[in-house]
Amino acid sequence: MRHIVLITLISLPLFSTFFPQTIHTSISTVSDKSVSLKQSFPINGMSGVVIHDYGNELKAITGRVVQYASRDIKLIESDIIHHDELPTINTAIKAGDKVIGGYLYNSILLLAPDAQTYAKITSMHKKRWVHPDLFALFLSKEGDARPSKENLASFAKSYQIGLIYIVGNGTAKLLDPISGEYVGQKTISGLPAKGNAPFFMRFDEIDAGWFSEEVTENYYKLMDAI
Repeated sequence: MRHIVLITLISLPLFSTFFPQTIHTSISTVSDKSVSLKQSFPINGMSGVVIHDYGNELKAITGRVVQYASRDIKLIESDIIHHDELPTINTAIKAGDKVIGGYLYNSILLLAPDAQTYAKITSMHKKRWVHPDLFALFLSKEGDARPSKENLASFAKSYQIGLIYIVGNGTAKLLDPISGEYVGQKTISGLPAKGNAPFFMRFDEIDAGWFSEEVTENYYKLMDAI
């Protein structure tokens, strides 16, 4: 049986559009572990990267920032771009450094209850959709019991993903995995009563971690717990 997914935006000023727009700005001042930007991000909870220009057309990402409020932008102490073959960048964040808010927001992991919902959503938006098969394999290798903000953040850093699109019980939310905050929300109807727990994927079975056990938890309960 095919399901038709109907989507309606919630009338919240914070989420005037579901997908936040990427913004280019720069750092005005730096103090301890916070910065001020020449232009704030459009939505609180958005993360971004700091880019330093070394001259001679050489640039590098030197830090991450998260906007918790329009005047509360924190520097994040974490791996910037993890790569075993690249050295760790220790350049200090400086005024004048460029900032991209919503970095990689066009690259999205969608967690959906079934194949019909997944196909409907991905066909509606021209994004770089990362299939949850990759996340399923990632969890099986990590041995994690279920999706969480922590393993989603780790997966996002490894696979260069900017947003997690989570279809829950009557709602669709966008999680910024770096900040751990939701940056988009809308209502969604026409969903199946029971989804494929833990999320839609094409594998019949994965013999590792939680996926080797019989799944008894409700899909929507799992998604709403993230």
